[in-house]
Amino acid sequence: MVTMVAVLGGMVLLIVLVNSMGLLAFGTAPSIAEQLAWGTALCLPLVARRRFPVAVLVVVGALFIAAQARQIGDNTVPSLCVFLACYSVGAWEQNRRAARWSRVGVIIAMFVWLLVSTLEAAGQPSGYLRPAGPLDPVMAAVLHSFVINIAFFGSAYFFGNMAWETARRRHELEERNAQLRCSQQENLRGAVVAERVRIARDLHDVVAHSVSVMGIQAGAARRVLDRDPVLAGEALQTVEETARTAIGELRGLLGVLRSDAEIDTRASDEIGDHAASPGLDDLPELVSRMDSSGIVAHYGVYGEPRPVPDALALTVYRVVQEALTNVVKHSGAQTVDVRVRFLATALEVEIVDDGYGRGGSGGSGLGQVGIRERVAVHGGHVEFGRRDEGRGYRVRASLPLGLRAVTRPQEPVDVAAGAESEEVR
Repeated sequence: MVTMVAVLGGMVLLIVLVNSMGLLAFGTAPSIAEQLAWGTALCLPLVARRRFPVAVLVVVGALFIAAQARQIGDNTVPSLCVFLACYSVGAWEQNRRAARWSRVGVIIAMFVWLLVSTLEAAGQPSGYLRPAGPLDPVMAAVLHSFVINIAFFGSAYFFGNMAWETARRRHELEERNAQLRCSQQENLRGAVVAERVRIARDLHDVVAHSVSVMGIQAGAARRVLDRDPVLAGEALQTVEETARTAIGELRGLLGVLRSDAEIDTRASDEIGDHAASPGLDDLPELVSRMDSSGIVAHYGVYGEPRPVPDALALTVYRVVQEALTNVVKHSGAQTVDVRVRFLATALEVEIVDDGYGRGGSGGSGLGQVGIRERVAVHGGHVEFGRRDEGRGYRVRASLPLGLRAVTRPQEPVDVAAGAESEEVR
């Protein structure tokens, strides 16, 4: 509604002004050839309006004033050339300060020339033929010229700036899209690397423990095969059982990897839960396998047991598994204690042996790196080091729990000599 009123008001104003000033008689127009030359001179610079917009505007503006001073008959072509030159500066000039002030300067020059030419025409009243409006012909001519030129140059200025802003926003959107694509690629690469690390960690935990046990048992069987076939058979049976367990865990791990591409998320979760996620309930069996390596193992649970997330239970299992593997491979220990403590705000697992350590080169350190990474995922911390007594090695990991509980001592479960028994420690 407001726009319509403004348009109608402007139309009424222009009608009053045109009728008031009547017809303005100009002098003799130049020849057709000269007018064509002026038109060509005004149009040619526009070829470079995108590359040198400010220079083109200055040249076209000067030619426009010169052509108007010559009173060429056609004013449409010069006006269009000035409009395009002014628009091009707003749309293409990279230096926005130069774009602003060059247009302002040319527009001021145009209005100064317009004022001078209007005042010159005002000195010739006979030039206004048959004025019919209520206003003075000279005043009407001045107002008409200024209103038309304000709208003319204002449009060129405004639409040029709009074109620049549109291009700038489009460029920013393209840059943001490119950054998002790069970020997505980085996230994808990070996810791939993290998945590789997780797979390597799981494979290390599963394979290293089982292979260590099988190696020790196979060596024992070889040494006693001639003089004690029964003991050798038991050792080989342990090798067989350990291999079967390792294969089962590897199949579960591979099943989880295949599930990402073959089945939906729910099925994947089910496979992960049932096929490849040992937890706290599996710790007694894991600890009992140490007997086959000639190490007396004790397992104890302290505090009030309560449900823990599957991922956290798997982490505890893997920490114990890796620590026991290191006991078998590096400690030379005779006994090892595995203690799980349910504290008020944390679940703590501790593995302590009585070994002095074996000579020779140490391991690669990947096992401890894997333990640190697993514990860090849950916001916990882990400690490695010799015991205070000087003999033995301790691994202690603490993982925060969301639930609080009042702890009370509980009788530990002892696993030794292949049998599970309870004793007060």
